[in-house]
Amino acid sequence: MSKEDDALLVDEDQDIPDKLYFRIGEVAELVGVESHVLRYWEGEFKMRPHRSSSGQRLYRKRDISRFLKIKRLLHTQGFTIAGARKALMPKEGEEQGGDGNLPVDLEKLREVVERVARVRVELNQLRRALQTLDASVGSR
Repeated sequence: MSKEDDALLVDEDQDIPDKLYFRIGEVAELVGVESHVLRYWEGEFKMRPHRSSSGQRLYRKRDISRFLKIKRLLHTQGFTIAGARKALMPKEGEEQGGDGNLPVDLEKLREVVERVARVRVELNQLRRALQTLDASVGSR
């Protein structure tokens, strides 16, 4: 393997800055392709980046890792789009839901768990307030 090939085999966690969201220009620079290529890959690999309130694409580290894998498959290993798509499909038992059909987005799942915990705290506070109110009305 040549040094050029080694350079293309980038570790998926290469010097990616530690922040939550990245704009398309930042991702294009990190991955080493033009932004229109990222938009094309989004469609081909059924990726849906988060959108800002103004509609701008916002990517996470896992999206960048996926783009790096796609680039490696297409540019270094010579896969076709269809072949790369197939290679990126989750394998048996790999990050799938309990029924084996639905992929699990662990980050979104954590967000939902945190949201449910906050709602539970608020509901308990409301219940205590109602009990206090009920007690004060009952004592009249």
